[in-house]
Amino acid sequence: MIESTAAVVTDKSIIITFAVPVFFILILIEYCYGRYVGKDTYRLNDTFTSISLGMISRYPTMLNLGVQSLIFVYVSKYFNVGLLSVKNPLTWIIAFLLYDLSYYWMHRLHHEIKILWATHSVHHHGEDFNLATALRQTSTGWIWKWIFYLPMILLGVPVEVFVTVAGINLVYQFWVHTEHIGHLGFLEKIFITPMNHGIHHAKNKEYIDANYGGVFIIWDRMFGTYTARMPEVDPVYGTVSALKSFNPIWANIQIYTTMIKDSIKTKKLSDKLKVFYSKTYWRPDDCIEEKNPKEFFVKYNPIVSKDITVFAFFQMLFTIIVSGSVLFVLPEHSYNEIAVFGITITLLSTLTASLLQGNWYVYLVIFGFSVCGILGIEYLNLLNMSLISTQLLMSQFSVNALVVSLVVAYQGYKTLLPIKDKSIL
Repeated sequence: MIESTAAVVTDKSIIITFAVPVFFILILIEYCYGRYVGKDTYRLNDTFTSISLGMISRYPTMLNLGVQSLIFVYVSKYFNVGLLSVKNPLTWIIAFLLYDLSYYWMHRLHHEIKILWATHSVHHHGEDFNLATALRQTSTGWIWKWIFYLPMILLGVPVEVFVTVAGINLVYQFWVHTEHIGHLGFLEKIFITPMNHGIHHAKNKEYIDANYGGVFIIWDRMFGTYTARMPEVDPVYGTVSALKSFNPIWANIQIYTTMIKDSIKTKKLSDKLKVFYSKTYWRPDDCIEEKNPKEFFVKYNPIVSKDITVFAFFQMLFTIIVSGSVLFVLPEHSYNEIAVFGITITLLSTLTASLLQGNWYVYLVIFGFSVCGILGIEYLNLLNMSLISTQLLMSQFSVNALVVSLVVAYQGYKTLLPIKDKSIL
């Protein structure tokens, strides 16, 4: 019982693992459909960041970071009141409803308390609203999220039931991140749909902090947080304090750094503590910065060269393939190997994000990192070369080194051309 309970985490489910390929197929279909109807909701930079964050967010779960498993084991063993039996079909229905209700309050409080918002804001940084946005998940959710599901363990929801309903709940939330599905009539009175979830992602003052449910909108209607789409107000997506970056590491720590800076800067002692537990929009008076109202509607979209666009696209594909392969051969990897993959994917995604922000010199850093990666795997045996995931990562490193060499050589050739032409004259 203890061993099986140790697997209990709020998003560690085989359902999610097998759903991932379907997610990417649906993203491709949505992209093609959007192009076909003339309503493309994708930008490479925003999509790259969403997918990178999604892939990176799986590693804390695979590495079992935090204390949630230990606490769930302890509570399940010593404080489980055993009200629900796995043999009773009603258990599954009750557990599904309880999970979504727990998710509602977890989600709502993550929008209302700044220290919680620091972990959740990652999901809302995206300034486009599409299926890829659903993958934009936090890598620090393991710090707090589990607390909101403890009552289910106390009541005696069986392990396999808890993990299953958690997986189904998370998978359901994927399809509601799209602008291509309009009103769905009476279904919107019961379920979370793309129309009412789009409102949740909007930063307009008319829409902010609404529609928190995971599967059911009934909780929002019951607790007064439901807001309907207004015909005269189009949603503007993103966060009020825009991230203005495609860096996945910065996305995960932005609010934490803001809180720490405000705590240091503000002169009032009580405010030094209040910044951590205050409402998400509150900041000390001596820390408030003026904002240009026009920036509210402007998406962060640096102009980059064609070679960077192509390179970033293939990096995104490699990230998907390598991380996916790790998920499917997970039992064959050691704990240290999973950590190496997590660090590698995070750093490669961060470096590519810097390229997408127009920092051309990062090509050289990617070249150096790729060469070091090849040497580390080949000569230091950091990863098991017999596994497909390692072979794919080696391929990514090799392609990176080759492509960057060609790009840098071509750019150097273009720089020298004017000199050659003048010498000929």
